[in-house]
Formats: sequence, C-alpha cells, structure tokens
Amino acid sequence: MALAKRNEGAKVNSDINVTPMVDVMLVLLIIFMVVTPMLQKGVSVDLAKVNNPEQMPDADKEDALVVAVMRTGDVFFGNDKIAPDQLTGKVKDRLANRADKRVYIRADARAKFGRVVEVVDNIRAAGVDQLGLLTDQRKDKGAAAPPTTAPPAGGQ
Repeated sequence: MALAKRNEGAKVNSDINVTPMVDVMLVLLIIFMVVTPMLQKGVSVDLAKVNNPEQMPDADKEDALVVAVMRTGDVFFGNDKIAPDQLTGKVKDRLANRADKRVYIRADARAKFGRVVEVVDNIRAAGVDQLGLLTDQRKDKGAAAPPTTAPPAGGQ
C-alpha cells in the first residue's frame, strides 16, 4: 500500500495582486480632490502680498473670529454677510465669554481703504484686545536688477 502524498504547495499563488490596492488608492485620490476645496474656512479673498508676513497660526483654528472685507465692499463675519454697522454688536456677542479677545481681518488687496478702516473701527469699538491683518507671502521673481544711475548732467 502506497501512501498518498498531497502536493498543496504547488497550488499556492505567490504573485501579489495589486488591483484592489490601486482601486482603493484611486478612490481616496478622488475623495481628497473633491474635499480639499471645501476645507477653506470663510469666504474666498485675494489677500494682499507682503515680503515679510508674520505667522498667525491661531487664525486657522475652528473658533477663530475672522472678518472678511471683499473687493466690492461687502463684509462677512465668518460665512455670514453683515452690514459694517452691525459688526460691533456681533463681535461683542461672540467675545462675551472668551478670554482671548482676538479678531482676524482678511481684507481683499483691492478693497477700498476706507471700508477696511471702518471695519477696524467697528471691531475696536467691540473691545477687541488684539487685531490681526492676514496677508500672503509675496512670490519672488528672481533677484531684482540693481537700480541704474543716470550719467551726470552737463558735458565734459
């Protein structure tokens, strides 16, 4: 009588099937592409560009008070459009039980200066201790050429 020998090792497939992993990665990529634009808090504003902006990481927090001044002169407190004269009351209500009385302003680079000053005055009237003006880093376009000097006037 001979012993029957089973050869199950010959049936094992040692190739890695990457198709399910690629499917999952493509689904995740699509989800991130759709969700990323929605992560911006508040309204979209074209901020002023400066050479040396001060970092304000607290402005990105969920409970940060952000006032946006649009190019058209519209004022937004968070995502709500309000009149500038109502801003003082709304800011007072939100700061009533907070220890950190800090408000950030996102002003459009082309917004009228008078409107931004009016918003700052209304925020200061609400008793704000610190006011932050949010800006973007200016992109350097290479080294600037040194200024040339004109030749002296008069002949030799």
